[in-house]
Amino acid sequence: MSSMSSGRIVGRSTGDRIILVLVIALALIMMAPIAWIIALSLKDNKELMTDMNSVFHAPYTINNYVNILATSSVFRWILNSVIVSGGLTIMTLVLSSLAGYGFARLSFPFRNTLFVIVLLGLAVPEQAVLIARHQLFSWLKFHNTYHGLILPGLAAPFGVFLMTQYFRAIPKELDEAALLDNASRFKIFWKVLLPLTIPAQATLGIFTFLSSWNDYFWPLISGTKKEMYTLTIGIASTQTNFAQSEGLGFLMSQAVFAGAPILILYLFFQKYIVTAVSGAAVR
Repeated sequence: MSSMSSGRIVGRSTGDRIILVLVIALALIMMAPIAWIIALSLKDNKELMTDMNSVFHAPYTINNYVNILATSSVFRWILNSVIVSGGLTIMTLVLSSLAGYGFARLSFPFRNTLFVIVLLGLAVPEQAVLIARHQLFSWLKFHNTYHGLILPGLAAPFGVFLMTQYFRAIPKELDEAALLDNASRFKIFWKVLLPLTIPAQATLGIFTFLSSWNDYFWPLISGTKKEMYTLTIGIASTQTNFAQSEGLGFLMSQAVFAGAPILILYLFFQKYIVTAVSGAAVR
């Protein structure tokens, strides 16, 4: 019996080691493009034009990042991106949480029909409503304004779906106990249920902020004035016509510069994202 148990333990440890090696290998493969971009961003553009293999040896330089910061409007573009992405994320969390609570906990006419209509929004591409949205915003004079950049993103059917499913997974006994204590519906939502959805909110917030931060299509159409550029539009406007050949290092430094805030944000909230994803898998 003991020999069989020891054999199982040895087999299990061997299997765990194989899985660990595979995970490490996959992680290295996924990190390789990131390391390549960072290495290119630290090389002089003229040196890369002469020999691409120079990326594997010194000297390295931070001149590409200095050139980005030397652009007079770059901090204004960062501020615009923070305002638009942050405002959109906060408003999406508020609206999605309220809508999710309503669909999951309240009974009202045509609730299921309305929920299906919301989910159908996932099937409508942004390009299908682009012309109508552009004409509407032009009539309302919303272009080149912060609310003009934020409002289109508030239609978030995925956020409503995520929060609805998360609220449905919370036992209804919590609501009933709070009702027995004469708590109002809003108090139940705010004090009892909402704190339990923090992992889902963190996940939704990260995805919303990431999508808004990297958005290029709508800010390119709506924010036509230089002072209203977001970071993605601003750094794209600084590229030369032959950036992919003559300014590859500068191009890669722009990619790193634009992506760094998202990486920092993920590092702060990764605990909540892992909790939300693992919780969804269990459900």
